Amino acid sequence: MAETQRRPVPRNDGGELDTAMAFLSFARDCVMKKTDGLTEEQLRRVLVESGTTLLGLVHHLTLAERLWFGHHVAGRESDDPGDVGMEVPAGRTSEQVLADYRTAIAASDAAIRSAGDLAEPVAIAVAGTFHSVRWVVAHMTSETVRHAGHADILREQIDGTTGR
Repeated sequence: MAETQRRPVPRNDGGELDTAMAFLSFARDCVMKKTDGLTEEQLRRVLVESGTTLLGLVHHLTLAERLWFGHHVAGRESDDPGDVGMEVPAGRTSEQVLADYRTAIAASDAAIRSAGDLAEPVAIAVAGTFHSVRWVVAHMTSETVRHAGHADILREQIDGTTGR
């Protein structure tokens, strides 16, 4: 099967922040492109026993962006969503969920850049530990990549589209 959504990995190597941001952005883009051209029904289609959907993955990652970058890095109490589950709230359209993710990404990028040095500690401790912003970026990159893989499988099941 031909890969129809393949894009090259980033070649950024201009410093720690540049490289880290390039790979985090790449992972986010991989998730988002899996939603391209799909209907509301396809985005919400349950194809695995766990009930995971493409739209649910995007919703989960939106909440995770807010928790890790808005709450922990930027120190905004209001960005702690509590539950970061995959169940899309009733009444939320796919357009709204996708727009929320884009908004969360922009806010996250601003929080990362505001921190300046990735070695800086987070503003709000993670389970009692003030990890570095670097740790949060690495954690969210791995979380996003993991879910991008899930999205790859779901998209292939929906219409055969493959690629990273």
